[in-house]
Amino acid sequence: MSRQKKVAAIHTDYAKEQYARFQQQNKQIIFRRRRLAVVFLVALVIFGISGFRLVQDHQELQAREADKIALQKEAETVSTQKAALEKEVALLKDDDYIAKLARSKYLLSKDNEQIYPISESQTESQTSSSTDSSK
Repeated sequence: MSRQKKVAAIHTDYAKEQYARFQQQNKQIIFRRRRLAVVFLVALVIFGISGFRLVQDHQELQAREADKIALQKEAETVSTQKAALEKEVALLKDDDYIAKLARSKYLLSKDNEQIYPISESQTESQTSSSTDSSK
């Protein structure tokens, strides 16, 4: 009998009112906790989606910056090629340059001019022998 409940409940209107108020407070506490959990989960989902999108945007930005750098290098190469071609066009407008180019590339000659073609291997051997003899 020592383990049995020794306190008896009082069945008065005041006790019933207090018990009802206690039950209502417990329900409100449970409701608030659930509502707080739902709000926390919604906020967590929103922040999770925002964070995921932020990471994706950052990766896309990095990829576009890499593309931008590659395109800038390509544009620089194209501009140097364009400058070289413009220089060549300017040279091709010069009659003396065209005559020199025709003589060297196509072995054309002026009147009473003789051309002696020399291959590149012979010129290389002559330049190496001349540098050896100068030592």
